[in-house]
Amino acid sequence: MDVEPAPHMIAERYGLKSVPFAALAPNAVIETMLNHRSVRAYLPAPLPSGTLETLIAAAQSAPTSSNMQAWSVVAVEDAARRDRLAAFANNQDFVRQAPLLLCWIADLSRLDRLGRAHGRRLEGLDYLECFMVALADAAFAAQNTVVAAESLGLGTCYVGALRNRPDAVARELDLPPNAVAVFGLTVGRPDPAVPSAVKPRLPQTLVLHREAYRTEAADDIAHYDETLAAFSERAGMGRTAWAPRMLNRVGSGASLSGRDRMRAVLNALGFGLK
Repeated sequence: MDVEPAPHMIAERYGLKSVPFAALAPNAVIETMLNHRSVRAYLPAPLPSGTLETLIAAAQSAPTSSNMQAWSVVAVEDAARRDRLAAFANNQDFVRQAPLLLCWIADLSRLDRLGRAHGRRLEGLDYLECFMVALADAAFAAQNTVVAAESLGLGTCYVGALRNRPDAVARELDLPPNAVAVFGLTVGRPDPAVPSAVKPRLPQTLVLHREAYRTEAADDIAHYDETLAAFSERAGMGRTAWAPRMLNRVGSGASLSGRDRMRAVLNALGFGLK
């Protein structure tokens, strides 16, 4: 995969003309990460044999709390099943188009079965802490997969909209109690006819806190709004700034697209969340 020198890529990540700090010498891993962009257009060709297994080996190389490994993944290659899952996920067509959809599972069911096999009721699984461990473990594994896939020249895109209808997704994937799909990840060869771009992120002044947390400066957000609005306009998405989008995105329960009922669904799927 062709990449630019790391300092230029750092500047691009923030929508700047130059790097505002001393960048380290580039290496292939950091360049792959800096070059990340969401890909929502894929060629129809299937992935080479062994790709899925290699990606999962990379996923299993991620850190895991107390070696609990409280995650699983359901690989969906069947077009009909991808179509049904896309319908649950806000009808996003790229979910249908990608040759591979990985459904990442916060999975406490394996530990529950382990306890039952040993005649023990594992009460700790009913607490919010264990669900948070499973959620974090799934996220760590998935992000390792993204980096591995992109290092192979593949494109990826997370699908948070699987949480719009987590109960329907659980039925489609035949998940056991104490397991829930927390997000999807499409994987495939990017369609060169539909280019994607590196989206600028918030400036480090808003996310990097040294020694202790400090509240954000409004001027920093205003500057980022202008940077992101210009990027969105160039990408043909209209002049969309960050602040108004966030105010709409989490302004009400209804704006969560069905995810406002998440606690009730998780309880129904077997999670205690004490």
